[in-house]
Amino acid sequence: MDFIPGVDGPSEGVPRVLACFSNNLLRREPLKLVDGGQSQRTFVYIKDAIEAVVLMIENPARANGHIFNVGNPDNEVTVRELAQMMTEVYANVSGEAPLDEPMIDVSSSQFYGEGYDDSDKRIPDMTIINKQLGWNPKTPLKDLLETTLTYQHKTYKEAVKRQMSQASATS
Repeated sequence: MDFIPGVDGPSEGVPRVLACFSNNLLRREPLKLVDGGQSQRTFVYIKDAIEAVVLMIENPARANGHIFNVGNPDNEVTVRELAQMMTEVYANVSGEAPLDEPMIDVSSSQFYGEGYDDSDKRIPDMTIINKQLGWNPKTPLKDLLETTLTYQHKTYKEAVKRQMSQASATS
């Protein structure tokens, strides 16, 4: 993930939960749980996804004419569970204690604006990619989060600090 809302683009209403939560952790702001964070999502590690794409390229006879889901159903969590995991992992990665209130609930209309609609559950069916290419994702969610948040902290922490100090100096 190479997008941090507010550093690389707009920060409010961006429907990228990992990016939004990473941004809030870097800024030491509560993670915003849309409609209580009950939506369910899965997350796949980029190296696992690349491995799947390489298999498709290297096996055209088995891949052509098929539509593949590339994901990790074993990494299914609610957005609230993801927020809890990310808060814990980031505290370990950064050495910073979590906020006293690390999460806040917001409505979908507050966060996205009126009329935004999303599915409550997104879980990929891996049947076709497993049958055609023998591919299965390998990286557990905790490992994905540790790697991602370590990278985010090292790469963006200073830029976020500078941006926040500039914003407070102009207000």
